[in-house]
Amino acid sequence: MTDALDGAREHYRATGLTERLKVALTVFGPEDQPLTPRQLAALDHFHTRGLAATADLAHLAGITADMSVLDVGSGVGGPARFLAATRGCRVTGIDLSEPFVEAARYLTQRTGQGERVSFHSGSALDLPFDSNCFDAVLLQHVAMNIAERTRLYEEIRRVLKPGGRFAIFDVVANGSEPYYPVPWSRTPATSFLLTADATRTAIEQAGFHTLAWQNDTEAAKAWFTELRASGLPPSPNLGVVMGPDFAELAANLGRNLLEGRLEILTAVFEAAPMTTPAHEGNR
Repeated sequence: MTDALDGAREHYRATGLTERLKVALTVFGPEDQPLTPRQLAALDHFHTRGLAATADLAHLAGITADMSVLDVGSGVGGPARFLAATRGCRVTGIDLSEPFVEAARYLTQRTGQGERVSFHSGSALDLPFDSNCFDAVLLQHVAMNIAERTRLYEEIRRVLKPGGRFAIFDVVANGSEPYYPVPWSRTPATSFLLTADATRTAIEQAGFHTLAWQNDTEAAKAWFTELRASGLPPSPNLGVVMGPDFAELAANLGRNLLEGRLEILTAVFEAAPMTTPAHEGNR
């Protein structure tokens, strides 16, 4: 487990990220000028189809204003801020990368959402939250970095209330080895893809019932095709966060999808009542 986590930390090390963001965001005006989540969407949604995918997942999961939501692998906080702004819910983000968490807090201060959105540094395999405390958990393009899927899904089940929703938007294997580097890993050594069927089995065995299940690969292909045709990406974009080789990482993901090496899975699950705690007690 330690080697895999260390590999993920190195991949997302993002040294000096907050300072880079401060410079990049001058295109929107002085630092004391409030920003909106939509203004930041090109650089703070780390997944295929960006903000649109987050909006679709929130709708499918039935996120409402009275919910407490956990975003696992929250990056620099784009989905958390978008959910709070559009759904009115309270959102907690957690990410392994301390520079990402620092940047998420800075961007949240810039959007004035500190009362509804918060971020913590920590591992998805050992969530620093009490059991049964969230109404919904989101996981978007995160599981590919995690080898211990059983532990991941059991931890998510632990922190969810019975009947709570677990919504995923993930890249899954489709039989052929993908081209590397990709956005979550520069080599196969830190990439832990499962097929869609294996993902479903692991989640259901952790104490969930499937509510919604859909293959969104065609929508992802169309999105990448449109990006290719449109030329240069908007600025600022994810290159600010992930570095100058991000264009290559994203292009390889698009190629893998277009060639059928990878697929995109969207699904929502309901937490069943827990008979035996996955991990002992509360945190």
